[in-house]
Amino acid sequence: MTEFVDLSTLLETLRNTPAMRAKQAIQQPAAAIGAAGHSLSREQLYALPGDDTAAIACGEHFQLLAIEGMLPAFVEVAPWFAGWSAVMANVSDITAMGGRATAVVNAYWHHDDAAAQQMLAGIRAACAAYGLLLAGGHTSLASGHPGALAVAITGIAHTLLSTLHVAPGQVIAMAVDLEGVWHADSPYWKAFEGVPAERLRSKLDVLPRLAEARLLHAAKDISNAGVLGSLLMLLEATGCGATIDLSALPRPPGAEWLRWLQVFPSYGFLMTLDERDWPQVQSAFAFEGVCCARIGQVTADGALRTRLGLQQAPFWNLREQAFTGFSYSHLDLSPLNLAQQEH
Repeated sequence: MTEFVDLSTLLETLRNTPAMRAKQAIQQPAAAIGAAGHSLSREQLYALPGDDTAAIACGEHFQLLAIEGMLPAFVEVAPWFAGWSAVMANVSDITAMGGRATAVVNAYWHHDDAAAQQMLAGIRAACAAYGLLLAGGHTSLASGHPGALAVAITGIAHTLLSTLHVAPGQVIAMAVDLEGVWHADSPYWKAFEGVPAERLRSKLDVLPRLAEARLLHAAKDISNAGVLGSLLMLLEATGCGATIDLSALPRPPGAEWLRWLQVFPSYGFLMTLDERDWPQVQSAFAFEGVCCARIGQVTADGALRTRLGLQQAPFWNLREQAFTGFSYSHLDLSPLNLAQQEH
């Protein structure tokens, strides 16, 4: 029997999750940054917040830089997994920019040396799996400290994927590794356990290869804001909207809609591309065993609309309500497309 879901109720619940509210809390610092964009060049805009990493032009390539902080409660409850996740999230950010990660540094505070060592073990294991240099960091171990962790990463992109390249008419695709399991009762979908390092790296390399082949415009890793929240962040920089068919989303058998739309997968990306390039993009992911589906299209009006079966309902309108606030739609971004990138 087909699962019935009331779409309007589902969307209202998703709009009010803690993760969605946390993203909206970014708006105040975003406003000051966005206002400064008027006097910046295209390459300087790439270094501003709004993408998954800062992208700094360096001759024939871009140097990528990002950082992730882990919630203290997560560090306390699952120190090894927090260490792994900090690296994994950073690697996904670099990959979403069309880049390849190179090295990480970390800073942590803790009161328990044994737990801190587990956290470091998770970091080292992830670095080994993803082929990264662990270049050191900062340690503060003392009684009374909360468990806290931040990990920063560098990478290189030869052809940049950026939210500044999103434009009306582009196809929206979602790629996710469905060969995974839920982590306890959380929204984390783990598709790395027991997977050989060379397979993890090969799957990640699909995005930079597609970027270098000029087959993608933009990408965003699916983060703790879930599928629709991550999609809003992909669209917000240029003030675009989208129509999304939720039934087209890659989804594990039996996964409930509410949980899956909040998913934070270890491998999951949203991308925009031209219609003509869709067959090649889908084939590239399929070759690596990753499910990639066409889920919608970018529109010009700033409204994110969804449908599920015969039901249709709006999720958000970026013209009426900012999400993170990292919008550069007030600037002339028309030259910002892959065919015209200047390196």
